Amino acid sequence: METSVACYARGAFPRNVSSSQHSTSLMSPASISPSFNAKVLRTSSLFGESLRLVPKSSLRALKTKNSSVAPKCAIGDSLEEFLTKATPDKSLISLLLAMGEAIRTIGYKVRTASCGGTACVNSFGDEQLAVDMLADKLLFEALTYSHVCKYACSEEVPELQDMGGPVEGGFSVAFDPLDGSSIVDTNFTVGTIFGVWPGDRLTGVTGADQVAAAMGIYGPRTTYVLAIKGFPGTHEFLLLDEGKWQHVKETTEIGEGKMFSPGNLRATFDNPDYGKLIDYYVKEKYTLRYTGGMVPDVNQIIVKEKGVFTNVISPTTKAKLRLLFEVAPLGLLIENAGGYSSDGHKSVLDKVIVNLDDRTQVAYGSKNEIIRFEETLYGSSRLKEAVPVGAAA
Repeated sequence: METSVACYARGAFPRNVSSSQHSTSLMSPASISPSFNAKVLRTSSLFGESLRLVPKSSLRALKTKNSSVAPKCAIGDSLEEFLTKATPDKSLISLLLAMGEAIRTIGYKVRTASCGGTACVNSFGDEQLAVDMLADKLLFEALTYSHVCKYACSEEVPELQDMGGPVEGGFSVAFDPLDGSSIVDTNFTVGTIFGVWPGDRLTGVTGADQVAAAMGIYGPRTTYVLAIKGFPGTHEFLLLDEGKWQHVKETTEIGEGKMFSPGNLRATFDNPDYGKLIDYYVKEKYTLRYTGGMVPDVNQIIVKEKGVFTNVISPTTKAKLRLLFEVAPLGLLIENAGGYSSDGHKSVLDKVIVNLDDRTQVAYGSKNEIIRFEETLYGSSRLKEAVPVGAAA
């Protein structure tokens, strides 16, 4: 594969943008939540290497270049090349580039942090904020300096924060800064999840209203997996040694295959239908692939192009996964890749987000796996056709 593709060195922004321009603390907008402290946005004190950020003048320059949209994205494209072909929306491009830069930096921090259960230490032995809190602050910072984000909301800070961007032509972003942070110290794969909605609303909307969603995955490799509404496929970008993102995989179909990731197995104690579903997987000799991290367990369905992920409730085990921060963004990634999602009755993309903290059960996978999930738990499936639901080997 050709690797010498053109993209901005170590991130998404022009080389003539000095990171020192943005090393001072940010002023918090008047409408910002009182729990949001602007001091946490100091790039030099928290993150070592400053985030490379775009001033508004550079955004205007971006709008005037690359005006022609190429018909097809290619493996080997840089992130910027891909985005320029995938969407004509320059503001969305700016936001996804900014988040890519944040993910690059978080990946470095995850690799180098010496973490206990609640805190990390640096090379001098000084205690630092836990990696999930560092990731949280870095993502807020990136969204502020993207200049196109109106509101942002984090699983760590579940209140709307005013990022200073426009309502018209701007976006609101919800994110889980470090899903699986409790297993960072065991060196398991963890990740960032985010969804992008147009305008200034994160409630009263559905997952189908998202214009984009993505994961940052921090494992043996650091990858950035994203989907753009209206553009086919879910696309994986690999972080190269020189800090560039390179397009390495496109997924447009999730087929049948015997691989399962069963979350919340304790629910089988008093949800016999979930127990029946798990028994089916075992009896049919499915391969168990479960890490305890939602990001790698869902990402493997996209990469392997097969399988099923489940996280089911019961009378004594309530829903844990948040619709806004995790379930809806991952739903767009799976469905754009040719897969399906379900809360037991409908696609998770059709669920209205009423409150920021709404939670739900979920299954992701191929069409036949979602049919099986819905039929086993609830007796019927909205996707049922006159076809067999036996999985391929």
